[in-house]
Amino acid sequence: MLGDIVVRLYDETPIHRDNFLKLAKEGYYDGTLFHRVIKDFMIQGGDPDSKGAPAGKMLGVGGPDYTLEAEIKDGLFHKRGALAAARQGDEVNPKRRSSGSQFYIVWGQVYNEGQMRQFAKQMRMQKVQAEFNALAGKHHAEIMQMRRDRNRAGLQELQDKLVAEAEGKVGKTGMTDEQMAIYSTVGGTPHLDGQYTVFGEVEEGLEVVEMIQSSATGRGDRPVDDIEMKMFIIE
Repeated sequence: MLGDIVVRLYDETPIHRDNFLKLAKEGYYDGTLFHRVIKDFMIQGGDPDSKGAPAGKMLGVGGPDYTLEAEIKDGLFHKRGALAAARQGDEVNPKRRSSGSQFYIVWGQVYNEGQMRQFAKQMRMQKVQAEFNALAGKHHAEIMQMRRDRNRAGLQELQDKLVAEAEGKVGKTGMTDEQMAIYSTVGGTPHLDGQYTVFGEVEEGLEVVEMIQSSATGRGDRPVDDIEMKMFIIE
């Protein structure tokens, strides 16, 4: 036994909070493994197929017969110790719905000022694109009509208007001062922000997370020596 990890679940993400508590109370996670571990990145668990899995078995696709609606919030980000939901990629999961059970705990890295500026730029671009897509969706009928009419000037004018509106909503930076400070001192994985639901954080036992993320791994990033978990609810 490597030790205890105590996590606090966020009330701002009630769907994920309630689902995690429900599965933990049912003993769903007991005996499962941290089946995917990447040094200086994260540790992942929650695959029911990992219970008693023989050495060499590929893991990571198991779960209950449902996924969860994304609860991606600007103020909840991938700092070191963040608890987040795993999911399938955008190409098959454009709404970024979360796995019904699989989760990961962030370790990540500490980034310098130049790296943080680049991350902030990328995040701003992502946010502007998301805002633009949402605004364009509200003008879908108008856009389709202009396309049918081959009204290129009208389409360009509307696009320019929506881009300006999206940029105005996002502002000049894609990161808050808090994010910039934490990623450059404590560490984390900023490139995952806005992509996955963060629904909790480690309050005690970060040193255990550090030990796990340093584990020797084999095929599929599975630890060579199995690392089982057992969950308890602290009221």
